[in-house]
Amino acid sequence: MRVVIQENYEKMCKWAADYIAAKINAHPGDRPFVLGLPTGSSPIGVYKELVRMNKAGEVSFANVVTFNMDEYLGLPREHDQSYWYFMHDNLFDHLVDMKPENINILNGMTDDPEAECAAYEAKIASYGGIDLFMGGIGVDGHLAFNEPFTSLSSRTGVRALTTDTRIVNSRFFGNDPEKVPAYALSVGIGTVTDSREVLVLINGHNKARALAATVQGGVSQQWTCSALQLHPAAIIACDEAACGELTVDAYRYFLDIEKEERL
Repeated sequence: MRVVIQENYEKMCKWAADYIAAKINAHPGDRPFVLGLPTGSSPIGVYKELVRMNKAGEVSFANVVTFNMDEYLGLPREHDQSYWYFMHDNLFDHLVDMKPENINILNGMTDDPEAECAAYEAKIASYGGIDLFMGGIGVDGHLAFNEPFTSLSSRTGVRALTTDTRIVNSRFFGNDPEKVPAYALSVGIGTVTDSREVLVLINGHNKARALAATVQGGVSQQWTCSALQLHPAAIIACDEAACGELTVDAYRYFLDIEKEERL
């Protein structure tokens, strides 16, 4: 596992965007580059930089197919807190060559959630899997909506949201946790770790314990993010603020191993 420590959030996002753009640009044109994407506060800076690079002609999304991590169950896509809305508002509507037919987001208004999730897994497989899945984690280490004690081999399915998650997300729903949907559709931990590469963003003091659990703790369903330890090509991009719970030796090691700047 690589842990790339950047000075602050802005530099973390720049590093991650450069990494994603380099992977897209290096990808052979015989098939699409399949990119997994998250929502939340962590990737916003990455999306802004990718939009800038796209408009500047530094990276094209014409041959990119995207799959989003999750969507609230029962929230129409036109709702300003749906993840469909978030992705279009923060990324897709601003890319000059993103093809709408290449955007895949789970349908939160489906009448058959199980069938929707099975079809999502099948569509990912039809593209030969995901080349790079970018993600973020919660303060309790949840990856997508895979809350603590979700199976580390889970696939796309319906997830019940914990009270803590609904409280955290209530800031987007008038600070009322009861207005936050109780369920979501989400890719599984197994869906993410099947990807050829996984790039997870971790920033801020409140994520310090989760970062330490991701890279230094044991692999455990309590910290679903810890499954990344078993991935052959997992990268954590983090800022200094998130490193507060790392041991001094681990922190120094990650800085030392990355001292030769590389992508």
